[in-house]
Amino acid sequence: MTTGNPFGTRPVFVFSTPPTPNGDLHLGHVSGPYLGADAFVRFQRLNGVDAWHLTGSDDHQSYVVECARREGSTPAGTAAHHGAEIAATLALMDIDVDQYTVTSTDPSYAEGLRAYFARLASSGRVAPREDAALFDAETGDYLYEVDVSGRCPTCDEPAGGNICEECGEPNSCADLTDPRSGRSAAAPRVGTVTRHSLPLHEFRDDLAAHHDLGRTPERLRELAARLMGRERLDVALTHPADWGIAPAPGGDQVIWVWPEMSYGFLHGIAALGEGLGRDWSAGSPSADWKIVHFFGYDNSFYHAVLYPILYQLAHPDWHCDIDYHVNEFYLLEDAKFSTSRRHAVWAKDFVGEHNVDAVRFFLAGTRPEGRRTSFRHAAYESVLTDVLIGTWQTWLDDLGARVRTDHAGQAPPPGEDTAFRATLERRRAALTACLGQDAFSLNRAAEELTGLVEDAVRHLDDTSGEAVADELAAAWLLVCGALPVMPRFAARLAGALGLPAPTTWPERVEYLPAGTAIDLAGQEFFTTAAPAAAPVLLAWLRELVVSTVALPDESGVDTSTLVELGVGSLHAVALQFQILEQLDADVTVEELLGDRDVTALARLLEDKATPEAVAEVAASASEEVVAC
Repeated sequence: MTTGNPFGTRPVFVFSTPPTPNGDLHLGHVSGPYLGADAFVRFQRLNGVDAWHLTGSDDHQSYVVECARREGSTPAGTAAHHGAEIAATLALMDIDVDQYTVTSTDPSYAEGLRAYFARLASSGRVAPREDAALFDAETGDYLYEVDVSGRCPTCDEPAGGNICEECGEPNSCADLTDPRSGRSAAAPRVGTVTRHSLPLHEFRDDLAAHHDLGRTPERLRELAARLMGRERLDVALTHPADWGIAPAPGGDQVIWVWPEMSYGFLHGIAALGEGLGRDWSAGSPSADWKIVHFFGYDNSFYHAVLYPILYQLAHPDWHCDIDYHVNEFYLLEDAKFSTSRRHAVWAKDFVGEHNVDAVRFFLAGTRPEGRRTSFRHAAYESVLTDVLIGTWQTWLDDLGARVRTDHAGQAPPPGEDTAFRATLERRRAALTACLGQDAFSLNRAAEELTGLVEDAVRHLDDTSGEAVADELAAAWLLVCGALPVMPRFAARLAGALGLPAPTTWPERVEYLPAGTAIDLAGQEFFTTAAPAAAPVLLAWLRELVVSTVALPDESGVDTSTLVELGVGSLHAVALQFQILEQLDADVTVEELLGDRDVTALARLLEDKATPEAVAEVAASASEEVVAC
């Protein structure tokens, strides 16, 4: 067993919170659970661990219903569209997912969920209970989650229905201060409703024992202590709704999507096992399963408090062993990412093959681990220009030139043990720790990688062959350490060092074999160049389409046709007029309503307009866009 493998032969299932398919992923989303889970799995596999990354499309969220209402679509159609967007964005970010469960279309999912809920009900602890609830005063609609907001009864900060993102505590909606309905302007009325409910306060000791079994950060223990300190904490597990899966076919309530998710994790393991030929069952979890959760703090109650108790009730003989990794909010220029205010950096608009490694490195170094942090465009540009290009790439290019000039393009033999070798060993040990199970931190990993390169740059004063061999060893350790964080860069650098990408984590500092052909000089690993495929009119056309059709946000616009976005002939004529007026370009309604997506239409307009008109309109658009 290597020093980086505390899991032994156990299967390790690493979950990033299934995203809600009501829009695409922005960098705030990506920086947290998804990048964290991806890097964690990559490192564990280097250490011989059977680890897999699982997530999916959380289709039955009430937010999907609201998004469908705004888009004039159906919940199923909205979930399918945005779920596909999300999967594509994860792939764009080199975030590998081994099991992606689509909850509304998986053929065996509903039946499995109902069997799971039946286990909960048969435990005798989940039972119908009449409690206070909120209803819209005009429509009479039952209000929860997206349809109601107010102030948190615990911290008094603005909160949505059922959860407060600030303090992480749940609410019953009826206990919100100054509640507001999302269905009408009238103040909600208080009534009662009977729902399946769980008296969570009765499981204080069970929850404490669970948290002692795996990795539970103090932040989560504090939340659990506050919640379990309440006199009562009754949690409704079903809600009156049309979208979702009823405990039994034909029922007028659905299983709340958050308890549903606890089953979804087990279902994902079973589906993964079926593809791998493993006998893993959602109805019979195994004692050797190790589960690792990556999620944002606003989801802490569900993952770290509710789910362990649900598992205990559904599977009394299974003691779920779970490690929790939680991140705080990632801000944009010190303000919350907001799709409604268009204050967001959409991953698909910002990331391409030219910069995916740079973005992953920057997010690793700035992701909100234990504190809120912020994405700043200027800071990203500085890291790209000064660190990755100005320091890393400059050093590697210089090292390659010295190998080519002084050593005929081949790695020289290493010398005796040196102080620099001891320095590299300290970096290797630090990377092993901060990428491992207990002290996992991509912030620290980014710091160690930067420190490693800085160590090598300081070593340039020694021009001997032994010193060059030391630097090549540093470059190889950079390959190993960067592989979980920047997989493309690591693979390219390995190739330039004359070796394939590593498949195992080094147990000690490794020197390149003498005589290995080195091709470092002149390699461009990082660039400030933007991808040529992005039309300069794309931002302008996107904004024009969003405002003309009154779309709620920009997610999905670039890769959709105008027809898919709900553009009819009248809207097309309006767009045609704006294009003619601002670009002096003649485009037909048939071309607008054809099979080109918005990105392709932007290219078409660039072909039809004069370069002067394109430049003027693009420059005007860049001044108006809040964030892109």
